[in-house]
Amino acid sequence: MNASNLKPVLVIGGSGIVGRRAVKALRELHPELALRIGGRDVSKAAALARELGRAEAVRIDLERDDLGLAPDAAFSAVVVLLKDDTLRSMKYAQAHGLPYVSFSDFVFDIGPEVALHIQKPTAAPVLFLGHFLGGTVAMSTLQFARELKKVHSILIGAVFDEEDVGGPAASGDMERLTKGVPSPLIRKDGKFLWATTEEDTTRTFQGADGTQWKGRAYPLLDVATLAAVTDASTVRLDFAVRAASSRPAGQGPGHEVIIELIGELPDGTTTRVRHTLVDGDVHSGLSGRGVALAVERLLGLVGGAPVAPGLYSPEGVLDPAHVVERLKAWGTRIQRA
Repeated sequence: MNASNLKPVLVIGGSGIVGRRAVKALRELHPELALRIGGRDVSKAAALARELGRAEAVRIDLERDDLGLAPDAAFSAVVVLLKDDTLRSMKYAQAHGLPYVSFSDFVFDIGPEVALHIQKPTAAPVLFLGHFLGGTVAMSTLQFARELKKVHSILIGAVFDEEDVGGPAASGDMERLTKGVPSPLIRKDGKFLWATTEEDTTRTFQGADGTQWKGRAYPLLDVATLAAVTDASTVRLDFAVRAASSRPAGQGPGHEVIIELIGELPDGTTTRVRHTLVDGDVHSGLSGRGVALAVERLLGLVGGAPVAPGLYSPEGVLDPAHVVERLKAWGTRIQRA
């Protein structure tokens, strides 16, 4: 499909920290794709639209069923990069039969969206993308797991710089997390559990350069997705924070991800495989690129026809090998140990 023939993609929260990276990645991938950058601060969105070209700013009101949009407004997809507690953005997408991307949901947030989808299962494709770094880590993990006949354990550790804090939406997500559900979801010995003990909520792991980090588990959707796809009996995702003072001189606040897999090779032997992803950008960069990869696939701009109505997580629409190749092309350093 030709991007120039599509109606604009509506990106709600498109002028935020992740939103800016997402729309810029979309513009890089598809220069002819029209964009509508939605938010409350139209002047901020308008400045970004002028920078991008083939883009316009629109004011969004999540207190209105029509989102405050003109009756004749037409889009090809609705991407929401902030927490919409009203779900009016999802209802709008369903009413118009538009692909819908939900980016800001933790694993404990998705119940209302699942219930709304169940009421209209054939209205539109709905993609849950509340995964670490816009689904790029989950998809990379599934690509790495392809060399194994059976996966027993998936341990993901991430190290962020203390100055890589994100924007207002990220701060709101963190506040919702700490006040709402302080216990992360992990899979341990074949059972899902909301971790509460120090033993279950924390883990020490080795960074890309051999540094030992103490990380804390986080309730993102990756645990549920990776367990469902691989049937691994142990799955967890832990974050650690690096002091800015410990960065090498001249190095910015990049981040790294360590993916450790234990499983069986085709010959039946058990092995431990370790991959590292090192990115010199702030984490919103990979998050935004994950959104861009999801949107282009939903619209049928790569990988086949547009995605049919249904409820999806990243592995249901994206090819893991394609995601890994795109990350490499964008400059993420991926190594197998």
